[in-house]
Amino acid sequence: MMRGVTGRLMLLDTASLYFRAYFGVPDSVRAPDGTPVNAVRGLLDFIDRLVKDHRPDELVACMDADWRPAWRVELIPSYKAHRVAEEHAVGPDVEEVPDTLSPQVPVIEAVLDALGIARVGVAGYEADDVIGTFTARAAGPVDIVTGDRDLYQLVDDARGVRVLYPLKGVGTLQTTDEAWLREKYGVDGRGYADLALLRGDPSDGLPGVPGIGEKTAAKLLAEFGDLAGIVAAVGDPGARLTPAQRKRLDEARGYLAVAPKVVRVAHDVPLPEVVTALPRAPREPAALEELARRWGLGGSLQRLLTTLAE
Repeated sequence: MMRGVTGRLMLLDTASLYFRAYFGVPDSVRAPDGTPVNAVRGLLDFIDRLVKDHRPDELVACMDADWRPAWRVELIPSYKAHRVAEEHAVGPDVEEVPDTLSPQVPVIEAVLDALGIARVGVAGYEADDVIGTFTARAAGPVDIVTGDRDLYQLVDDARGVRVLYPLKGVGTLQTTDEAWLREKYGVDGRGYADLALLRGDPSDGLPGVPGIGEKTAAKLLAEFGDLAGIVAAVGDPGARLTPAQRKRLDEARGYLAVAPKVVRVAHDVPLPEVVTALPRAPREPAALEELARRWGLGGSLQRLLTTLAE
């Protein structure tokens, strides 16, 4: 991995943001030929606002090269199963995506590349794993921009790692640090993954431990420290567990043995060599000009170019 500088690194959970752009910008925003480009222009507006407000030195658009990795599904078959498009029930899993969003994704990729904004996806891994690895290797502070709470597990005040969670567009962001996590969930960043796998997450197809909700999971983590401590307590007659909790956790041992690998983001993804420094001018001006003309990117692209130049 080639780093541009060692200042503040901003990591974009790109799919999370372009989905938000798609649903937040009307599909009446179209290219000259009538093709919807609401996700493309919305994402460019998001990036413009993020750069203006947070002034990162480095920026990486992290991509899902594999939104449902086989190694996660092998451990928990229900992982994201409900999101697989029905017409692709046989063969490689294809995520159910709105018909007018899918054609916009290659345009987004081409525009980011022409701008010179680093775009990284790695075969066999989700964007979360790419974000986890960049975060682990970062020399300076890190801002992770995502609408996915799974990445709260990376929050680390000591290293300056925080999650910027969009509440409305990206103009209103919830800054998630350890104080916020403790107040909301009773855990820090390290404890969030354990809380999530105990509680379960229907949106990701994670069953959790039946009968163990968010508050109970937080209490157990406060009492026993981490998942390993909770599992050890199940076999300790003196541990302060109710009979029902002990039974439920004991019956869930198989799930608890594999869930951490599924829920915790990878920190060892083989990242490619990329220049992560925020570009001041487009890397491929002619290609960008053609993309702007073909897709009618207008003011959204011009505003971002002006912000980058500043």
